[in-house]
Amino acid sequence: MCLIVWQLQNGGERPLAFQLPIFLGGPIPFEFRPGRIEKNMATASANTNPARAPLPFTNRIVPVNCTPRDFHAARDLPAGFLEFLAPLHAALTLRQRALVAQRERALAEAHAGKLPNYLPPSVGTTHSWRIELPAWCTDQRNQMTGPADDRDLVVKMLNSGAPGVMLDLEDSNANTWEHTTRGIHHILEALAGRLTYFDRKREKTVGVLPSSTVIFTRPRGLHIHQAGVLPGELLPASLFDVAMVAYQADFSALRHPLCFYIPKSESADEALWWRDLFQMIARAKGLPADAIKCMALVESHPLAYQMEEFAWNLREHILGLNLGRWDYMASLIHFHLENPEWVLPDRNTIPHNVAFFQNLREWMPEICHKHGMLAIGGMTALYPSREDAELNARALKVLAEDKKNESTSLMDGAWTGHPDQNAIAVAQFPAPNQLHARPQDHDSHPNLRPVPTGVGQRTLAGTRAAVRTVIRYRHGVLNGKGASLLDGYMEDLATDRIYRLMIAQRLNHSSSVEILDESGAPLGHSPELISRLFDEELERLLGEPANANDSQAAAALREARNLSEEMIRRREFNPA
Repeated sequence: MCLIVWQLQNGGERPLAFQLPIFLGGPIPFEFRPGRIEKNMATASANTNPARAPLPFTNRIVPVNCTPRDFHAARDLPAGFLEFLAPLHAALTLRQRALVAQRERALAEAHAGKLPNYLPPSVGTTHSWRIELPAWCTDQRNQMTGPADDRDLVVKMLNSGAPGVMLDLEDSNANTWEHTTRGIHHILEALAGRLTYFDRKREKTVGVLPSSTVIFTRPRGLHIHQAGVLPGELLPASLFDVAMVAYQADFSALRHPLCFYIPKSESADEALWWRDLFQMIARAKGLPADAIKCMALVESHPLAYQMEEFAWNLREHILGLNLGRWDYMASLIHFHLENPEWVLPDRNTIPHNVAFFQNLREWMPEICHKHGMLAIGGMTALYPSREDAELNARALKVLAEDKKNESTSLMDGAWTGHPDQNAIAVAQFPAPNQLHARPQDHDSHPNLRPVPTGVGQRTLAGTRAAVRTVIRYRHGVLNGKGASLLDGYMEDLATDRIYRLMIAQRLNHSSSVEILDESGAPLGHSPELISRLFDEELERLLGEPANANDSQAAAALREARNLSEEMIRRREFNPA
């Protein structure tokens, strides 16, 4: 087992990474020479400055992803990969730590009353510039997404006819070494057209069919770390994932350039980190600097104010932006955690066109189309069912309404997660895109945090549903599933974060915000009430037929219950 803990400065709460400068200059020179690994690693790890030491992690409930006890780099990693990784690690790991510290500072400032806002005018916002969208990417009316570790699903998504497919190493993929490396293997096999699965119903092997589908890989976010690859060192998980895919991919055999989906960004500064990663890899592979392409998710509240600057910093690589609305909702809650006006109603009573989504949904196409980029909408959580006709009809109706709203907002496409959703989603958007369209009378600085008054209901039943969902989701994670279909809704880490943050909100503001019980009377949300709800929902789950006589399932459910409540109590809302 690998134990990594954050080192705190002088016993206080501020990480040492606050001492590190943020690099804002041009790309860093890159040198990749086999046999030079010791020198390159020393650049990042041998300095005696304690701020440059690997940052350990203390009292985390969910551990950092670490290699297994019997890991051996020479045996378990591709030959030559460590030499390829070394200069990337030397150039980018300390910058990642500084950017993570910048995030923590921004969150602390928000909780103290200084909320994110628009930046002063800059070259990215005042100059005329456009990207040249390549022909192979002009139609992205639907991008199907799912965990990369699920071989069957990956093949089904690639054969669905969707214009784009995002293979996920992040929120829907369990963040363990086994599932990360399996996902990377599937991605490489899919890029090469070799991935297959055995269809037991039809008793035949099914492979990836030739198509024009654009394949994106979503690596883990910049805030996540990978331990154990280098002895005593922490790597940015983003760096490891991108490097592993790019190092092993045969660029000459790809149908289109290697494409990544950048997740969880929180500032325009972070775009420079990704730019340098892509360009350093391209130079190491002997390719043009702009060989790697990307889309980027806008799924944090701070980045919503810096979309244009972020895109400018990645202009040699970026193809479009995507509104990752479930993580965006979690971020909104997190940044307003101390404000009782932002205690949100029960999640499934919040309409898809609520103002804090809709204002951003209508602002994003203006930014993107102004600069020749695609604007992609979010995921519809309610899933179709081939067994439940009523649920299926309701899910497809919700899907059509949701995607039509995004199309009317001038988005160029959206996300889905089920092959049965593809045709309906594609049909809602003009082909191949709406790049020619610009919003009329748009506000150059729209209000991106309209207080959600008069929206939905806040109920004890909603709190209970949140408790039940986080237990069930965490139980899935303990069993290697990063996404689970629960009561018709596809839940992944983003929605798990929403529910844990919603529970924390209701605890924080119990005395000032009404939560109604079954009789319509206000019920204060104390820690004792939340513990009781966790106990009651655990007992309900243990009593279900599937778990009643399964001691392993029962033990895992109890662990999931304890982990989930403790994460809320300790305010552990983001993975590390």
